[in-house]
Amino acid sequence: MQARRAKFLEGNLFRHVTVMSLTGSVGLMAVFIVDLMSMLFISMLARPELAAAIGYGGTIMFLVISFGIGMSVAAGAVVAMAVGAGDAAEVRSKTTHSVILSAIFGVIVMLASWALLPLMVSALGATGEVYDQTIHFLAVVILSVPFLKVGMVGGAILRAHGDARRSMSSTLWGAGISAILNPVLILWADMDLTGAAIATIASRIVIAGVATWQVHRFYKGFVRTTWGDMIADVRPISRIAVPAILAQIATPLGYALVTRAMSDFGEAAVAGMAIAGRLTPVAFGVIFALAGSIGPIIGQNHGARRPERVRAAFFASLGFAGIVVGLVSLILFVLRAPIADAFHAEGLTRELVYLFCGPLAALWYFIAIIFVANAAFNNLGRPFTSTWTNWVRSTIGTIIPVWIGARMAGAIGVMWGQAFTGVVFGLLSLWLALRLVRVPPPAP
Repeated sequence: MQARRAKFLEGNLFRHVTVMSLTGSVGLMAVFIVDLMSMLFISMLARPELAAAIGYGGTIMFLVISFGIGMSVAAGAVVAMAVGAGDAAEVRSKTTHSVILSAIFGVIVMLASWALLPLMVSALGATGEVYDQTIHFLAVVILSVPFLKVGMVGGAILRAHGDARRSMSSTLWGAGISAILNPVLILWADMDLTGAAIATIASRIVIAGVATWQVHRFYKGFVRTTWGDMIADVRPISRIAVPAILAQIATPLGYALVTRAMSDFGEAAVAGMAIAGRLTPVAFGVIFALAGSIGPIIGQNHGARRPERVRAAFFASLGFAGIVVGLVSLILFVLRAPIADAFHAEGLTRELVYLFCGPLAALWYFIAIIFVANAAFNNLGRPFTSTWTNWVRSTIGTIIPVWIGARMAGAIGVMWGQAFTGVVFGLLSLWLALRLVRVPPPAP
């Protein structure tokens, strides 16, 4: 049985990259903007401990989300390769089993996170009222983890078919729910962090529901299956998922190390970092979307044995990323004062916001290179390359420059150290990826 024609095997690749990234970014940025709004609403309460709790909680949720990113990378890769090969039965099998496994894995991660919450929050350096508020916030929001995993995998499957528009619409629905509930629960119902957590849960339930419904409705993506069939697909999915998850959790580990270093300089420093953390996905939502969009383009052409288009897609992505980062950096620099004012940022917090909206934003191009390179590694059969580079970057590659930066310039030096790490490993990832995309695939 033949699958429908793979979308990315023909046509202008820069256009494919641009359309997939821009449409994908609309949904992503809608979610990120809502998260940013929740931070704004919490800031309006004029309680620094709540803003700091959001910062610590965001670091831990970043770790939890990374497991879902790894699963979505694997699902997108195996489905895209099956689409490129024209095997409809394989597409449906991989789709069904990816979604089921993501739900099971989500429950496991949720239970493990609950058990480890006190240890993780303490390890970040939270104490007193901030510690209590962070635990309270996370204990509620972690309920959304299984839905988060299913929603991310559903969106990745839609992108694997080249359907960025429907992948975008699922996140837009979720963002809309959150945008309504956040002000109502945080401000009107006076539920502060509890309200923010409930809004997040509702949003992720909607995203999971809409994404999986669209996979079934438009691609007949789900089939009856058995435990035996699902176990048979565990190996090809886990072959990508395990290294992808290991690679993804390295990033929040590095962020946790930075947060721990920042906690030595007080709540104002952690709040400044939290604001930068919320601004980052909004400002660079297109780059985050690029990371998920280039994978299916590479995967389909790799599955169809079109190495010249794989290389062209890689270079088109780098060029597109350069244009986006340049424009965003300029906008952030011009708007740095209004942005800081919106968060009522003063003193050290304001300095950190200004630093992010200045030179650190421009250096984000090197992070974009890492995203594109990781997509190439995961879809060209070298997932462990992204694993070891991410782990080295997030451990020793982060600890040394952040420690030096903290000793030389305090909280500002911490952020400079983190940026320096991105530059070094962006260049390393580029070199490794160039070597990979220049190698023709083996004969069938």
